[in-house]
Amino acid sequence: MLRPTKHSHPDRTVVSVAFILLKRLKKQRVEHLDDLLKLARKSVRGGGFLFLPALNFLYILGLIEYRPKTDSIEYVGEHEVIGALH
Repeated sequence: MLRPTKHSHPDRTVVSVAFILLKRLKKQRVEHLDDLLKLARKSVRGGGFLFLPALNFLYILGLIEYRPKTDSIEYVGEHEVIGALH
Protein backbone atom coordinates (compact mmCIF):
# COMPACT_ATOMS: atom_id res chain seq x y z
CA MET A 1 0.00 0.00 0.00
CA LEU A 2 1.33 3.42 -0.90
CA ARG A 3 -1.38 5.48 0.66
CA PRO A 4 -1.38 5.18 4.44
CA THR A 5 -4.51 5.07 6.53
CA LYS A 6 -4.94 5.47 10.26
CA HIS A 7 -4.62 1.68 10.54
CA SER A 8 -1.30 1.47 8.66
CA HIS A 9 1.80 0.73 10.65
CA PRO A 10 4.50 3.08 9.30
CA ASP A 11 7.13 0.33 9.21
CA ARG A 12 4.92 -2.11 7.28
CA THR A 13 4.31 -0.17 4.08
CA VAL A 14 5.67 -0.41 0.55
CA VAL A 15 7.55 2.86 0.98
CA SER A 16 9.22 1.60 4.15
CA VAL A 17 10.37 -1.67 2.53
CA ALA A 18 11.51 0.25 -0.56
CA PHE A 19 13.61 2.48 1.68
CA ILE A 20 15.26 -0.54 3.33
CA LEU A 21 16.03 -2.09 -0.06
CA LEU A 22 17.30 1.18 -1.49
CA LYS A 23 19.58 1.70 1.49
CA ARG A 24 21.17 -1.72 0.91
CA LEU A 25 21.43 -1.18 -2.85
CA LYS A 26 23.11 2.20 -2.46
CA LYS A 27 25.73 0.55 -0.26
CA GLN A 28 26.27 -2.62 -2.34
CA ARG A 29 25.34 -1.27 -5.82
CA VAL A 30 24.33 -4.79 -7.01
CA GLU A 31 22.53 -7.33 -4.86
CA HIS A 32 21.15 -10.78 -5.64
CA LEU A 33 17.36 -10.94 -5.69
CA ASP A 34 17.18 -13.68 -3.04
CA ASP A 35 19.38 -11.69 -0.66
CA LEU A 36 17.10 -8.68 -0.97
CA LEU A 37 14.06 -10.85 -0.29
CA LYS A 38 15.74 -12.24 2.83
CA LEU A 39 16.50 -8.69 3.96
CA ALA A 40 12.88 -7.62 3.49
CA ARG A 41 11.59 -10.65 5.39
CA LYS A 42 14.09 -10.14 8.21
CA SER A 43 13.54 -6.39 8.55
CA VAL A 44 9.75 -6.12 8.39
CA ARG A 45 6.98 -8.43 9.49
CA GLY A 46 5.15 -9.21 6.25
CA GLY A 47 8.14 -8.03 4.22
CA GLY A 48 7.79 -10.97 1.86
CA PHE A 49 4.42 -9.67 0.70
CA LEU A 50 5.67 -6.11 0.33
CA PHE A 51 8.88 -7.09 -1.47
CA LEU A 52 7.67 -7.11 -5.09
CA PRO A 53 5.55 -3.96 -4.77
CA ALA A 54 8.58 -2.22 -3.23
CA LEU A 55 10.80 -3.33 -6.13
CA ASN A 56 8.16 -2.16 -8.61
CA PHE A 57 8.00 1.19 -6.86
CA LEU A 58 11.80 1.65 -7.06
CA TYR A 59 11.80 0.57 -10.71
CA ILE A 60 9.05 3.05 -11.61
CA LEU A 61 11.07 5.79 -9.93
CA GLY A 62 14.02 4.81 -12.15
CA LEU A 63 16.32 3.92 -9.27
CA ILE A 64 16.92 0.23 -9.98
CA GLU A 65 17.34 -2.14 -12.93
CA TYR A 66 16.90 -5.91 -13.04
CA ARG A 67 19.82 -7.92 -14.46
CA PRO A 68 18.39 -11.27 -15.67
CA LYS A 69 21.75 -12.95 -16.38
CA THR A 70 22.73 -12.76 -12.73
CA ASP A 71 19.19 -12.56 -11.29
CA SER A 72 20.16 -9.44 -9.41
CA ILE A 73 19.05 -5.87 -8.88
CA GLU A 74 21.38 -2.97 -9.64
CA TYR A 75 21.09 0.51 -8.19
CA VAL A 76 21.37 2.93 -11.09
CA GLY A 77 20.43 6.08 -9.22
CA GLU A 78 18.48 9.01 -10.51
CA HIS A 79 21.38 10.79 -12.21
CA GLU A 80 22.49 7.79 -14.27
CA VAL A 81 18.96 7.18 -15.57
CA ILE A 82 18.45 10.82 -16.55
CA GLY A 83 21.80 10.86 -18.32
CA ALA A 84 20.92 7.70 -20.26
CA LEU A 85 17.71 9.27 -21.57
CA HIS A 86 19.45 12.20 -23.23
